[in-house]
Amino acid sequence: MISIAPLWRFLANMRRALIYVASGALVLVATGAEAGPPKTVEPGKLLVALNGDMPMTGIEDGKLIGTDGTLMNRIAANLGLEVVPQLMEWAAEIQATKQGKVDIMHGMMGWIPSRSEIMLLTDPIYYSGTFVVQKKSNSFSTTEDMVDRSVATVSGFTLVPELKTVEGIGEVKLYDTTDAALRDVLVGRADMAILDPPLIEYAIRQNPDWDIHQLPLTADPERYPILATKYNIIFGINPELEELHAAVNEEIAKIWADCANVESMKAFGMGDPSWFTPPDPNPRIGIDRPEGWVSPTAEHCY
Repeated sequence: MISIAPLWRFLANMRRALIYVASGALVLVATGAEAGPPKTVEPGKLLVALNGDMPMTGIEDGKLIGTDGTLMNRIAANLGLEVVPQLMEWAAEIQATKQGKVDIMHGMMGWIPSRSEIMLLTDPIYYSGTFVVQKKSNSFSTTEDMVDRSVATVSGFTLVPELKTVEGIGEVKLYDTTDAALRDVLVGRADMAILDPPLIEYAIRQNPDWDIHQLPLTADPERYPILATKYNIIFGINPELEELHAAVNEEIAKIWADCANVESMKAFGMGDPSWFTPPDPNPRIGIDRPEGWVSPTAEHCY
């Protein structure tokens, strides 16, 4: 029988412990200092929605931490904005951003066309495919492996509608949090789960006794384009804040140029170049990015 107590302690600590702090103090770029910060819901502040799943996002002493949180801190500082974290569940993040209750959301958010219709989506900060979490005694890695089996994931995740259409899938189990989904894999109430790869990689490194692993998912791109894709990992912005959207994209370009995203991911053991290699072709082109738009890469960082 697997003890659940260590799981709860670990996942709680992921939300609280300071693992990596954004380097540098508040610095205003010259243009920002002259023109003032971009318009936000509360002037001078950046209301940032997050779900607290480390290593991507977390809060320590009222400040953002994590791979994505580190970059958000840098962007806000350069724009002269004070970060105000807004902790909530993933589905609530999407609604709060869509409805204009917060300025921006983050936490390994994958780009899909439907999201571009309800909010402004930034340029990518890194890229990621889909992985299947399971016990080491299993080797599930295809949609065929889902036949007659239960697959856990989080409500509001990009792939949920398509996952439900997988031919022969036993059951799609939806959870409000990653904690709950992962717990059910550990105790055998779910055969596998599709969760945020960085979070699971971090959890496995910290808890080898859980005896789980994750494998890349292989899916037919014609039948399951979302499950098969490599995602642009982005920030979602309040649809009314076009000035903020443009300013954040300018800062993201600097992040790629300075290799700040590579360093942020390396701090959590995720410095492999694959995190910074875009899908080809990029599915955004012709939808919310024009023909000729070039996906950023970090080739110069290696």
